[in-house]
Amino acid sequence: MSDPISALTEAGLAPVTDPDVLAAHAVDHAGLVPPGRALALVRARSTEEVATTVRVAAEYGVPVVPQGARTGLAGAATAVDGALLLDLSPMDRIVSIDPVDRLAVCQPGVLNAAVSAAAAEFGLRYSPDPGSWQISTIGGNIATAAGGMCCVKYGTTPEYVLGLEVVLASGEVMRCGRRTAKGVAGYDLVRLFCGSEGTLGIITEATLKLAPIPAERLTLAAVFDTTADAGRAVTDIMASGAQPSLLELIDNTHLRALEALRPMGLPTEAAALLLVCADANPVEELAAVERLCAAAGASEVHRATDAEEADALLESRRSAYHAMEKLGTVLVDDVAVPRSRLAEALDGVQAAAERHGVLIGVIAHAGDGNLHPNIIVHPEDPASLAAGRAAFDEILEMALAMGGTITGEHGVGLLKRDWLERELDPVNLAAQRRIKDAFDPLGILNPGKVLTR
Repeated sequence: MSDPISALTEAGLAPVTDPDVLAAHAVDHAGLVPPGRALALVRARSTEEVATTVRVAAEYGVPVVPQGARTGLAGAATAVDGALLLDLSPMDRIVSIDPVDRLAVCQPGVLNAAVSAAAAEFGLRYSPDPGSWQISTIGGNIATAAGGMCCVKYGTTPEYVLGLEVVLASGEVMRCGRRTAKGVAGYDLVRLFCGSEGTLGIITEATLKLAPIPAERLTLAAVFDTTADAGRAVTDIMASGAQPSLLELIDNTHLRALEALRPMGLPTEAAALLLVCADANPVEELAAVERLCAAAGASEVHRATDAEEADALLESRRSAYHAMEKLGTVLVDDVAVPRSRLAEALDGVQAAAERHGVLIGVIAHAGDGNLHPNIIVHPEDPASLAAGRAAFDEILEMALAMGGTITGEHGVGLLKRDWLERELDPVNLAAQRRIKDAFDPLGILNPGKVLTR
């Protein structure tokens, strides 16, 4: 066997080399991250096929880029030159749901929403809910440590991953973690793989924590004439001790785009809309939130009259990215700042938009201080592209200056790799590189993502 394609074929796999297929699989949803030219695509259907692919890649020194639904927004699943694209989406089986231990075991290609659908039969759900929950995979969610709209109360993906099966760079298969509610034996390798974006190992099975479905959920929408007032309302809500299950901010740019995409009577003249959900003592919680919003300057507060209206509001929020796509190419930023500086960060994004002459809409997981400034650029216009990139960088610089982070939930990928080096101190960065070298001494697992070697 003289080449990796022949070796994979000899091993019983069917590598795809058609240029059109490779081009279609070369990118994720990250705007303006140019892909490399892949060598082949392997569609894995089992852990053994993943391990075989990695062993062949190690033998020939070929990079491996793991992929799922490719809904990521940082270029983590983007092809690099000469790589084997390893498509894990065919591994889409839910192995088991255990209502006693409240956990699900599933393969990496299972869609996020499918886990909750399967668990619902037992009155349970999988709590992490990224905006792409209906189309993104569990493997990708774990690899990017995905967040979502309910993180303000229920937390992010890593808090719900109990155990993993992982194929290492050698092709060996390792299990880490546990099935028990408690367990602190040894180093927490599960957390290490969460957010590693396929650079340390390839996830082939996950054991996930489930939670009871809340008995009742109520939704409130508060309209504000300024983003500063909306930001103040968020800080007041969080300081009050309230624990909303969702606290989202939608700015005017997004309100207009969403209404144009799917008319539903959104207040398109408002500077910002806050969506708030409560699911513990929802009547009392939302009454308190309503008072706080009014005190912060809300011009109108409206409670959803039924579940259908509430779901429509939340579904509209999930469509924010697609609504902005109608305006041009979206360069998606994803920063998190201390909650106490949310209003200041909103003003900073607006100032960057004005300074560089670009359209920027902000959608935010406000209760987490996690902002998504969506920057509209027109790649065919070099001036537009340069202005968008300049605004993108300025927002990242602002977040770091506020004691925040360059990514709250989308990950680093290729898009923010250079910025990670600015966020980490030199000792931290060196330690992370040693971890990468220990797990992947040949540097074949998703090379160039997260860290430069």
